[in-house]
Amino acid sequence: MSLAHWLLTSTTYGSWLPGDPRGSVTSVRDYRADDRRTGSRVEHDRPGTPWEPACPGLYRSAQSLLKSPPVVFDRPHALALVEQFVETARRRDWRLLAVAVMATHFHIVVAAPQQVSADKLLGDFKAWGSRALSARLGKPASGTWWTAGGSKRYKGDERAIHAALQYVLHKQHAPLVTWRPNSES
Repeated sequence: MSLAHWLLTSTTYGSWLPGDPRGSVTSVRDYRADDRRTGSRVEHDRPGTPWEPACPGLYRSAQSLLKSPPVVFDRPHALALVEQFVETARRRDWRLLAVAVMATHFHIVVAAPQQVSADKLLGDFKAWGSRALSARLGKPASGTWWTAGGSKRYKGDERAIHAALQYVLHKQHAPLVTWRPNSES
């Protein structure tokens, strides 16, 4: 069976908003859908495109729409997530290769059959992670743990897979938990 390897990332609710001072991955267009096509369209939500720079007005607007303060994980959250990510991968017969959970996001390196879409992978990890968090710790005030979507980066060769593993396991700032097969949380 041929496997596809992915680096998956998702952020917690409210932790990285459109217009964020750090930049953001946002669908920003230089023209409206009904404008005449000029070729100047810019999408900041596609791999290889630059992030959208800080946009204070957009950021304030996004903040004003939050239903609650941003979700910030602590170690019990991270441990619950890692346990559930391992279980989700096991039940789906996916190969979980590395996990890092930080206060406002997670990274997963996973191998799955090529017919399994990256959207399915990320969606299942987030859905089952949400169930585990809510069962153990109660639902967040916002009603959701996550931002919509997330990053799904295909890793097509051994070099790319190795780089993703190094990034997740050794290059995170202040990880609450890191995990790899045969490791303790």
